[in-house]
Amino acid sequence: MADIDLTTPLAKVLGGNGAKLLAEHLDLHTVGDLVYHFPRRYEERGEHTDIRALEIDTDVTVFGQVKRVNSRQFEQKRGNTRGKRGSLVEAVIGDDGGGEISVTFFNQPWRESQLRPGRWGLFSGKVGRFNNKLQLNQPDYVLLDAGEGEEAVEEFAGAIIPVYPATARVPTWRIAAAVRTVLDVLPPTPDHVPAATRASRKLSSLDKALREIHRPESQQSLAIARRRLKWDEAFALQLTLVQRKKRAEDWPAVPRPRRTDGLLATFDAGLPYELTRGQRDVGEEIAADMERAHPMHRLLQGEVGSGKTLCALRAMLQVVDAGGQAAMLAPTEVLAAQHHRNVTDLLGTMARAGELDAAPEATRVALLTGSLGAAARRKVLEEIRGGTAGVIVGTHALLYEGVDFADLGLVVVDEQHRFGVEQRDALRTKADQPPHVLVMTATPIPRTVAMTVFGDLETSVLSQLPRGRSPIASHVVPVTEKPAFLDRAWRRLREEVAKGHQAYIVCPRIGDTGKADGEDMPPVNDDGRRPPVAVLDVAPQLEEGPLHGLRIGILHGRLPADEKDAVMRTFAAGQLDVLVATTVIEVGVDVPNSTMMMILDADRFGVSQLHQLRGRVGRGSAPGLCLLVTESGEGTPARARLDAVASTTDGFKLAELDLEQRREGDVLGASQSGHRSHLRLLSLQRDEELIREARAEAAELIAEDRELERHPALAATIARLVDEERAEYLEKG
Repeated sequence: MADIDLTTPLAKVLGGNGAKLLAEHLDLHTVGDLVYHFPRRYEERGEHTDIRALEIDTDVTVFGQVKRVNSRQFEQKRGNTRGKRGSLVEAVIGDDGGGEISVTFFNQPWRESQLRPGRWGLFSGKVGRFNNKLQLNQPDYVLLDAGEGEEAVEEFAGAIIPVYPATARVPTWRIAAAVRTVLDVLPPTPDHVPAATRASRKLSSLDKALREIHRPESQQSLAIARRRLKWDEAFALQLTLVQRKKRAEDWPAVPRPRRTDGLLATFDAGLPYELTRGQRDVGEEIAADMERAHPMHRLLQGEVGSGKTLCALRAMLQVVDAGGQAAMLAPTEVLAAQHHRNVTDLLGTMARAGELDAAPEATRVALLTGSLGAAARRKVLEEIRGGTAGVIVGTHALLYEGVDFADLGLVVVDEQHRFGVEQRDALRTKADQPPHVLVMTATPIPRTVAMTVFGDLETSVLSQLPRGRSPIASHVVPVTEKPAFLDRAWRRLREEVAKGHQAYIVCPRIGDTGKADGEDMPPVNDDGRRPPVAVLDVAPQLEEGPLHGLRIGILHGRLPADEKDAVMRTFAAGQLDVLVATTVIEVGVDVPNSTMMMILDADRFGVSQLHQLRGRVGRGSAPGLCLLVTESGEGTPARARLDAVASTTDGFKLAELDLEQRREGDVLGASQSGHRSHLRLLSLQRDEELIREARAEAAELIAEDRELERHPALAATIARLVDEERAEYLEKG
């Protein structure tokens, strides 16, 4: 078939019906889409699928052997009347590990002659349970040792059998047949990676890799193919990030030099405590960056409570001293309001320009959120436009049209995992010349994630906690095994309140609506258990039960902004003993008198989120306590995750664990963007060395050929693989 390449519509090769199925059910439209739809795993004849590990209500493809089969007749009733007789064929499929699953077929008696004991096959369907046994009801299947008079299944002729991501309408063997048809007519695919790179890195050709990944001759050839295709993913990402970094270095920026007699010097002189060594070092890095004539593009990461916000404020004051404005972008209105209060309180008279008691060098600190009333919004916009407000704190409302800055010199993005690169860029375009950018994250990031997700940023790390921060003890409360522990936990909370301290109780859901809310963490490993507990259910139960007599408030994302702010102010002022909340308190909320947190259904949260949440306590002089309440049994993955969180406060260790347990697409934001993850094969955890190699090769190539003008095929491939999903892979999940 002439003129076939990766851009050819599938209908031209497979015909209309086959192409329509792939398009509708798997979003595959071109030859390239199908060829890059890689097998999820591979089975080998004689090896088994671990049937005992299958989970209820999941779509699976089981590779196994027919152990036994039987059929029987039964009477089909219609209401109270007798119906016609029906038949049931039931076969038991087993694996070499002793696992078994039954497959059942109604009114299809011929299945008994096909499913003869001893035959191997692939069986695809949804796992159910009947009479306490695993079951696939009327699954699709294909037998791999087709006998005389039956159609041979050519796509499974090899010893290594590919199993594809599939759907009920398009099972794995149909995909395999379509791939075979396409590969049989596809001419050799041109290679976009330079020959010198292929040789130095000992990479297979692209054409060979694409064929071997689908129809491997051996485990060795499969490994070689996978390595080449992983390299392509890593190389495309790193080339894009290195290009982005180099372009940023070329942009002209307004230098923002330090002053010895301005706001920053006055602020530093008035600090009631000494900066940590880490804060001084990071401050020096940031200050030096902003004195240069190209924009700073820096990631500031550190443990919860390590003082990142103070570093950011000092950078903002340096910019104001140099005649510019600094904007801080926060992910929620609660956090934006908290930052605004903290900055205003820290600056004191230096935040009150235009007022009688203002310091001589004072500026104004503005707050812009989506819920501001019209009059207040007009006033804030005028302060921003006129330059009266030197420091501006806001949510994504800062990105809207009509928000104009007099001289935007610095953008601070708080909690990068809530913002994509497109949003960062949108705020940056509000300056006449590119402003300096500081991205902060309180979730420590594994090196490979930092290299792949934040590879266009310089990195600073704050690992030292400020003096005066108290240690946080964490314990798992296993309520199923030891229900008395929960009663003790409630008594422990009352003891903290009796000492004059306050406590948080965190729930996974708001409640009332019957569905998860936007701020709620989706259930983790939810396998048919009861719904996660909700704020609106828990708070009244506690008021009437174990916490009767205590002053209890509630906080969640559906409250109007002024109510959220009022609740936080009341809690911060010590007028509430207990705050029952969702993860809206996860970042930035700072109440030093809060010493205890109970996280209910803690197994419904991810590792990084649990680490973030417990960072809300122990922020004063008294030690912090975090109790992780769970019904998960000993030995389960969920319990192991909680035990790990309780065993260490090292955020970097926990970040590595989080990466092990989460899907790569979640880490790279694919689940949030709604697109397929760009990383089909590359694992950020397992392929660290390959990512490092790709980074080094990308830096070398971009140094010689910035825009890849001498490598047009490579530039075109990157444009196809990366640009359309740029926000996806740069968004932190």
